[in-house]
Amino acid sequence: MSTPAEQPVSRSLVIATVGFYMVAGIVMVTANKWVLVKTAVPIFFLFVQLVIAVICLCFSHLVGVFVIPKFNPTTVNALWKLIAVNVMGLSFNNFTLQYVDASMYQVARGLVLPLTVLLTFVLQSSPPSKMASISCGIVTLGFFIGVGWDRVGGGNAASAVSGLGVFFGVLSSATTACHAIVIKKSLPIVDGSAMDLAWYSNLLSAVVMLPLSVIVGEGPNIVAMWSEPIALSRFIWGGAITGVFGFLICIAGFLSIKVTSPVSHMVSSAMRGVIQTFISVWLFSDIITTGRAASIMTIILGSCHYVWVKSQEQAGPAPYVAVVDLDELEDGRRASGERSHTRTD
Repeated sequence: MSTPAEQPVSRSLVIATVGFYMVAGIVMVTANKWVLVKTAVPIFFLFVQLVIAVICLCFSHLVGVFVIPKFNPTTVNALWKLIAVNVMGLSFNNFTLQYVDASMYQVARGLVLPLTVLLTFVLQSSPPSKMASISCGIVTLGFFIGVGWDRVGGGNAASAVSGLGVFFGVLSSATTACHAIVIKKSLPIVDGSAMDLAWYSNLLSAVVMLPLSVIVGEGPNIVAMWSEPIALSRFIWGGAITGVFGFLICIAGFLSIKVTSPVSHMVSSAMRGVIQTFISVWLFSDIITTGRAASIMTIILGSCHYVWVKSQEQAGPAPYVAVVDLDELEDGRRASGERSHTRTD
């Protein structure tokens, strides 16, 4: 269905939303790592976070800030892609954090932009421009610098790169690329309400996480944690903090994509990674090797170059140039039926 033209979003709202998302994300990653260095139950920990987020939404309903939508099987069925991507993304994020340092986490997830561009190409059969491809190449180079530099250069054990952590980081990047697009496409299902989407996302993801925790074999570790006071205390406090901020980042992420675009959302995530790296050095005594520093800066450089290229190409006279624009994925095939000058897929 066609929708009326939306009012342009103010610059101050965009800045406030992106800033809110960055702060919530930094706290979330830091608290997650703080818990996961003492416990080995990443999926159960996610279940606790999601339950607390649902409680926060219920509280918001009680004080009149948010009205819990009535259960609608049709809506639930329509959101299955969002729930699947959300569960996989959260799981891969925590598995990545479990196997790598918080600073290396930013490198392990460095392929978000190239995978986003690749996904756009697959869905739209529209290749990116040459300059956009160069941007993706720069980001990809940054990823391989971070993964391979320390080993090639003889890095010590403290800075060694976990192959399993990198593997989960790549999977996390792929789901992040999908997540921004799926959120953008899911908002119309709930009439554009970020709060309604947050409710369905957190509630249904929590329902999936608990049996998933049992399936992956976390039961013995959950039982053992109760006999370790330090680990249990950290889990409780970490769960409370990340549960609340998980609620906030869920809202912030949906709002960020709603008022900006999936690409802008992705770039703000990359910039958040730089700040996160400095916090990791201070809080967890992470080692920032030359390779990691070069990797992070190269990834950021490539991401910024892509944004510049995209803005230059969109400013050109041609209304449809060969440039990856993830906003067009929200319309997708619908646009080909509404505009006679748009080619069919």
